[in-house]
Amino acid sequence: MADGIYVVGILVEERASRGPEVQEVLTRYGSKILCRTGIPDPSKKRGIITVTMQADAPDVDKFKGNLQDIAGVRAQSLRLADAIYNCPA
Repeated sequence: MADGIYVVGILVEERASRGPEVQEVLTRYGSKILCRTGIPDPSKKRGIITVTMQADAPDVDKFKGNLQDIAGVRAQSLRLADAIYNCPA
């Protein structure tokens, strides 16, 4: 399946305790991530992360599934366009 450009929105509840698990998933998919931004809640109760990635649909689904396996984490994605460039396998 062809790569596309996806934006993935991630909501992390209780981010102080769940952040390390979320970071582990982000690191695992790091080669597919083009950009990542985060908005922390000063109370550390929750945070919002936006990830732009170039990947195929099954990889995006696995990424979201790995995130949602973490209690208190929600993830939604939107496919914006075809890939910007071809990544080597």
